[in-house]
Amino acid sequence: MIKRLLACAVSAIFMLSASGCVSSGTHQLEVNRADGLSKQLAELQQTHKKLVQENAELKAKFNRLTDDAAVLTSDKKQLEGILKAKSDTLSKNISELRQQVSDLKAENSKLNDEIAALQKAKEEKVKEVSGTYEQLLANMKNEIAQGQVTISELKGKLTVNMEAAILFDSGKADVKTEGLGILAKIVDTLKAVKDKAIRIEGHTDAVQISGALTRTFPTNWELSAARAINVTKYLQQQGVDPLNLSAAAFAEHKPVADNGTKEGRAKNRRIEITLVAKD
Repeated sequence: MIKRLLACAVSAIFMLSASGCVSSGTHQLEVNRADGLSKQLAELQQTHKKLVQENAELKAKFNRLTDDAAVLTSDKKQLEGILKAKSDTLSKNISELRQQVSDLKAENSKLNDEIAALQKAKEEKVKEVSGTYEQLLANMKNEIAQGQVTISELKGKLTVNMEAAILFDSGKADVKTEGLGILAKIVDTLKAVKDKAIRIEGHTDAVQISGALTRTFPTNWELSAARAINVTKYLQQQGVDPLNLSAAAFAEHKPVADNGTKEGRAKNRRIEITLVAKD
């Protein structure tokens, strides 16, 4: 378009110069026409320049957007890969956690069953100890009434406390006939004990052995030990399981009463039969 206008303008000027007889009015018209064309030409050139600049800017913007799109496409693929990897990891973790939860539920169920079984066994043992306690109370009610025997039960430990006077003569370790009759009252009950240890303990007062008796029992240790052993041997002879039996001597070192009184010394001279849990 611009080139055509330029060509027209050049032709018009040539024609004017070639025609020497053109009138002044006509000449002025042609001049004005040429000025108008020149002005249009200048405007078109300015417009063309702006369009060329805008075209260059649009191309540059297009190139930048193309690059950004390529980067975004790459980032999208990378993000998709990361998300997929995380999704796979999460799926695996969820699967593992579900398995762990299932395992824990099974383990908890097993533990609850074991706890229930232990609780039941404990209750059975408590019943057994209580039953033994009740039997001993019934069998020895006369001796208990006379204060010669006491029976106690505390935290699964059952103790039969017998004053030495009902089992032994003074200074003797052999169980006397009356004492054997008293021990016979508890034999059947002790024979039925299967899961407890039966310990026979010998105790004395604080009075030291003197005179001819020292040839047999130099100290209270020997006297308390001999008495405990003889009671233990009698129980075994009557059928109590020897694997459940043991004898122990404490001499005067575990008093239950004041050795300064006659009554206190009588209480300290004793045989204790204890039923405790096996080691």
